[in-house]
Amino acid sequence: MISDNIAKGAQHLADALRYNTTLTTLSLWKNQIGDNGAQHLADALRYNTTLTTLSLWKNQIGDNGAKYLAHAFRNNKTLTTLHLYENQIGDNGTLHLADALQYNTTLTILDLRYNEIGDNGAEHLANVLRNNTTLTTLHLYENQIGDNGAQHLTVALRNNTILSTLNLGRNQIGALGAEHLADALRNNTTLTTLHLSWNKLGVLGAEHLADALRNNTTLTILNLEYNQIGDNGAEHLANALQNNTTLTTLDLKHNEIGKKLEDRLKTLMQRNGQGTKS
Repeated sequence: MISDNIAKGAQHLADALRYNTTLTTLSLWKNQIGDNGAQHLADALRYNTTLTTLSLWKNQIGDNGAKYLAHAFRNNKTLTTLHLYENQIGDNGTLHLADALQYNTTLTILDLRYNEIGDNGAEHLANVLRNNTTLTTLHLYENQIGDNGAQHLTVALRNNTILSTLNLGRNQIGALGAEHLADALRNNTTLTTLHLSWNKLGVLGAEHLADALRNNTTLTILNLEYNQIGDNGAEHLANALQNNTTLTTLDLKHNEIGKKLEDRLKTLMQRNGQGTKS
């Protein structure tokens, strides 16, 4: 009964959105609208021409709800930001969203954190990212894409010329996934921010990323906190940064790095413009 009433509330909002010409941001954080509520909002988005930001965090939206929303923003010309943080979209729902991105020409920020997305979902996103020319920010924090998912995204990053921020924190990515991402970073010229916190990169993963930083000239922010990098991994990064002058922020908190290497990395980051966090 409660869920039905919430869905009806979403329907009332959707009815108003069809003809509203002033509202640009709608946030429905933690309202349990579910798939039915998502369907009502999606129907409204087919007609609305002013909404630019839609936040549906923690709303128990599954793959069916994602399908409804995907159908709506396939042709929507105004929505630029879609937050779907902490729902249950999964790989199937991600497929629907990826299909829509092939046609959508306005969405620039897609937030899919905490959505039970695995390597298949990452592959769906990678397939569309190869040719997408509008999405600049993709948040995939706290999913389960793993090394295989990282490899799929790597292939996309070799061709993508617009994505500037990629968040892959807490995704069970190890040294092999870091190697794949490093391969992409060597030639990618658009990515400026990469978040890899709370993964399992270790010393070897840090070494792979360090090798890429010797050639990369666009990445400015790299977050590697909680990755068991240690002094050996930090030394690889410090050696690479001797010649890299574009990375300005390096987050290495909680990696058991000694003070000597901390100071060395801080000096290198200060030379580049900001500082390191450790």
